[in-house]
Amino acid sequence: MINPVFEKIKGGLVVSCQAEGDSPFNTPEGVTMFAKAAVQGGAVAIRSQGKDKTNAIISGVNVPVIGLIKSEFDDGYVKITGTYKDVEDLLEIKTDIIAVDGTFRLREGLTGPEFIAEIKKRWDCTIMADIATVEEALACADAGADCISTTLSGYTPETKKLKTDSPDFELVKNLVGRFTQPIFAEGRINNPEWAAEMVSLGVWGVVVGSAITRPHLITEWYVKAINQSRRV
Repeated sequence: MINPVFEKIKGGLVVSCQAEGDSPFNTPEGVTMFAKAAVQGGAVAIRSQGKDKTNAIISGVNVPVIGLIKSEFDDGYVKITGTYKDVEDLLEIKTDIIAVDGTFRLREGLTGPEFIAEIKKRWDCTIMADIATVEEALACADAGADCISTTLSGYTPETKKLKTDSPDFELVKNLVGRFTQPIFAEGRINNPEWAAEMVSLGVWGVVVGSAITRPHLITEWYVKAINQSRRV
């Protein structure tokens, strides 16, 4: 039986509203404005980072919110909701879906799938497993993850060679149809055509961040293209 929260998201666009570093939007108010604009445009859910920002977005929109807390592994690669305290913080603000790093790297002495299994034992919550490979997806599904997202393909030591300017369509093709859990496509989906292609492949939903909510990156894309054209 599909969790009712996923029925609200099926076939739609999830917008990741995150801001970091010296971004002028790096406040709870800043990312909430992004979230409200995304919902106005038709987003069916929002993905957000950080307890305070996620809490502000939950209060500001009427769609499901996928929350996470970012940190880093010892090698500097991103870690998604990697401690029990992170999970408790997101539960405290009643986050609809909690995104958790589902890779095989260790945190709290456990691999991602083991960590997800322990979370499900401790709390009644809905977990999105952020994975980078088919093997991680299979293990997370067995561990009790409620849905799977391709978020981390290209962002782990083992998959960094896959990080190109385009999404990992091959990973999505290898996941769709193999699971009872919803599959979400995320990562470098930087134009509407790629989002539509992901839906045609059969994903439950598409998560887009940078191409919508990172103005400095979008500006850099244009500047790079203009500068390259000058050199032709």
